[in-house]
Amino acid sequence: MKKVIYLLTFFGFVGCSSDNEQEENNLPDVASSTAAPCENGMAGVYPCNGYDFMANISLETMNAAFGNDIWGWTDAQSGKEYAVMGLDNGTAFVDISDGEQPIYLGKLPTATTSSSWRDVKVYGDYAYIVAEANNHGVQVFDLKKLRNIENPPQIFTEDGNYNGIGNAHNIVINPSSGFAYPVGTNRDDAYNGGVHFLDLQNPVAPVPVGGWGVNGYTHDAQVITYNGPDSNFQGSEIFVGANEDQVVIVDITNKNTPVTLATLPYPNIGYTHQGWFTDDQRYFILGDELDEIQQGFNTRTLVFDMANLENPILHHTYLGPTSAIDHNGYILGNDFFLANYTAGVRVLDISNIEDRVMTEKAFFDTYPANDNTQFSGVWSVYPYFESGHVIISDIDGGLFIIKKSD
Repeated sequence: MKKVIYLLTFFGFVGCSSDNEQEENNLPDVASSTAAPCENGMAGVYPCNGYDFMANISLETMNAAFGNDIWGWTDAQSGKEYAVMGLDNGTAFVDISDGEQPIYLGKLPTATTSSSWRDVKVYGDYAYIVAEANNHGVQVFDLKKLRNIENPPQIFTEDGNYNGIGNAHNIVINPSSGFAYPVGTNRDDAYNGGVHFLDLQNPVAPVPVGGWGVNGYTHDAQVITYNGPDSNFQGSEIFVGANEDQVVIVDITNKNTPVTLATLPYPNIGYTHQGWFTDDQRYFILGDELDEIQQGFNTRTLVFDMANLENPILHHTYLGPTSAIDHNGYILGNDFFLANYTAGVRVLDISNIEDRVMTEKAFFDTYPANDNTQFSGVWSVYPYFESGHVIISDIDGGLFIIKKSD
């Protein structure tokens, strides 16, 4: 997100104080909302199609003014599922194993100051958290501490902090290689706000092993160990960055000598925001955050054919049913889960993507007021729990849990 837009849009949230965090022990630890099936297009007060409402934990309960990113963790020992949600003043941890009765376990306060932009990813049993807060670094939190929490909610402490960077907009992790990649750092740092490479062999003490900034500032990215259709790069570690006005593809297998494979402009660029590979790594689905505002499109999603990583092409574009702005999108099988701000989460069937067909099959709208082209509602979505729980972070409404209707 472009800072100038958000500072204007969210004036009043930015810089929210966390002075009252110690009061959390007096707040309820269990969501009070009532589960509701999706019937006749509504689940309680929420417009829906194909997904039931399970629970909501408000920002007030989490003692925050603003919600942002979200990720998930499944404890391999117990099988329990947890939501890890970014807030303006810290990171919340919620046991969602019982989707209708989630338990707010507590919060890890921000490392320095509050910020509207906080991002979290999980590697193994550890969460890695960055924020656009001065001198924040990368907070490391041992998620195993969530196993035996008495008298929630608690105020947690970090288990490590990599301070080789200050602020960062986002962090990416490739679980198969064991590397983390902070992006969107200071534009005048050693890598021009591009990407830093961190080895997670010791999970609480990340070790820097270089970076890449030839292609400029990176807003978001995905890093994969490649097993797609391009035989020239089988087994390589491939970085695909959303770099404000282009998509960049970089081979970062050798951390000492990364190689740019391609840069991709596309029509009507507003702000190249975030994208995700299909499971077969043939297609890359991209969202541009400002094209709806600047060009007047309905929600526009771009699909790139990555069969040749050195010569990718724009395969087709999809226009959604509303004028809402698209944000983060993630793929599970043939389903594309799109965080669509005021239009909620939209679920697209991509089984016929090769034939340039994408069809909306379901949605859940946590922001029922409208579907306007504005920065309100859903920030992100995490659809990867084996139980089928889908967790949603809403800027204004907090944490939502939904599940596919029977």
